[in-house]
Amino acid sequence: MSSPSILGGVALPRPGRAPDEGPLDDAFYDLVEARFARVVTEDPVMATYLGIHAWDDRLPDASRDHVLGEIAADRRHLAEVEAIDPAGLSAAARFEREIELHNLRRAIFDADVVRRWERHSAGIDAVGDALFPLFTRDFGTPAQRFAAIAARLEAVPGHLVEHRTRATAPQVRAWQELEIAAARDLPAFLGEIVEAAGTLTLGAPLVRRLERAVERAEAAVAEHAGWVQTTLAGGTDEWALGRDRYDELVRLRAFDGLDAGAILEIGQEQLAANHAARAAAAHEIDPAAPELDVVERIKSDHAPTFEAALDEYRAAMARARRFLVDRRLVTVPPGERVEVVATPSYLRRVMPFAAYFAPAPFDPSPVGTYVVTPSVDDDPDAMREHYRASISNTGIHEAYPGHHLQLTVAVRHPSLSRLLCDAPEFVEGWGMYSEQMMREEGFDDGPEFRLALATDAIWRACRIVLDIRMHRGEISIEAATNFLVEHTRFERPNALAEIRRYTSSPTYPLSYLLGKVLILGLRDDQRRRLGGAFSLRAFHDTLLRNGGLPISFHRRLLAGEDQPMAPRANGIDRAAARA
Repeated sequence: MSSPSILGGVALPRPGRAPDEGPLDDAFYDLVEARFARVVTEDPVMATYLGIHAWDDRLPDASRDHVLGEIAADRRHLAEVEAIDPAGLSAAARFEREIELHNLRRAIFDADVVRRWERHSAGIDAVGDALFPLFTRDFGTPAQRFAAIAARLEAVPGHLVEHRTRATAPQVRAWQELEIAAARDLPAFLGEIVEAAGTLTLGAPLVRRLERAVERAEAAVAEHAGWVQTTLAGGTDEWALGRDRYDELVRLRAFDGLDAGAILEIGQEQLAANHAARAAAAHEIDPAAPELDVVERIKSDHAPTFEAALDEYRAAMARARRFLVDRRLVTVPPGERVEVVATPSYLRRVMPFAAYFAPAPFDPSPVGTYVVTPSVDDDPDAMREHYRASISNTGIHEAYPGHHLQLTVAVRHPSLSRLLCDAPEFVEGWGMYSEQMMREEGFDDGPEFRLALATDAIWRACRIVLDIRMHRGEISIEAATNFLVEHTRFERPNALAEIRRYTSSPTYPLSYLLGKVLILGLRDDQRRRLGGAFSLRAFHDTLLRNGGLPISFHRRLLAGEDQPMAPRANGIDRAAARA
């Protein structure tokens, strides 16, 4: 095998030699590396998130022509990968080829069929996302990071102009209204950056450069918001994907053979089952009180301030980690870290509760970032969404053994195809599976915690139902918000923020609970197959090591599809004959 390829000063990983190495293995991995290098070089923000810091001072080309060029490049790459004869690959490389093909077909469908980039001027979020990892992550020196922030801010005016070249189709009003709101919120985030710079020993020239860059960026953001406002009159309210395209997206997601109709049935069944579970937990807490009164009582048990709630999030996360280690439920790798911080202001309308940003795989000391949203639109009742039983559940989902642990382990796999794979039904499904598994094993398993677990599962069941029905064009934003409030008792601003998010991310919202159901089914199948040899820890470790793949791909890996075939004699599998 050739020496490692270097990209931006980082050595790219490559799977090791396979025992059944094929003559085309290296040619295939060369193709994978070539696309990875193209995608990362063309997108400096992605490079930063991955921990490749050669281009931290740049923003990507956001123009329409560039997007079209990337679609054409992916189509050429798809043809090249399809032309690789699987018979010339090892079993492991054949499996990696399947992942690469899956990634490409998904990416091309999103970019060239859905074409959301053409119907939404998403420049404000792009600016915030470009600054977020430089501001929140600990790499290099503060002077290096803030100099990169200043350089990216200086590029903001041209970057926003490039975004506007994409708008050749009517802009979706609901998305543009979010863009205008994000433009109002972004200056607060920029103010946090300037304030933080003032507390560091960066030197007066860098601080002044940063302040000037922020002033120009704020002016460009205001100008962009004004332009977005002009698109509303000629905009469209048609955001739904439509039944045919939705069905095709479900097929491309590789949901273990399930179609949209079957997934909708799962959502409706789970909604009923978790309502029953919540009612049972409420009855256990207070047999004489109506269920929803108990829910409101539990939501009233919260810290007095958001800062105190953040400390409770950190404490619950630490307790869950200790429980995992003590019970030997999964292997926790050495050196992993996660930080809990408030969600940046520009993201609060699209992340109304909590979210997690994965560690950068190429950083020498990667750290995960767990963000928690104080409130949406300064809602006075927002602290009720940070009630103590929910904090326990959210900590499991976002940190241990949820997203932080899963993604920390996943990024250590040497496959670049797996690193770029987008499979939220496993990533989000693992988070939800973790919630149930921890209760099964006895962590925070009192009735108030089980009530929170069922409440969160009701929310995710609603997501399945609403994701499908909204993008089939069967239900409006207003009706979907009413449905979510009715079933979850969310505060209305949070529920509306959730629903707005669903309009622009078809099949992502359903991934949470569907993924949990599929992982539980996979666990049951492994228990039946292995009998007394089944180990819960080994099952968990195997899933996490294999990365964030579609669950149907995990099923194939558990069946050994990536392993060389056993030697055969006279057409008989010798291992099977001995058994």
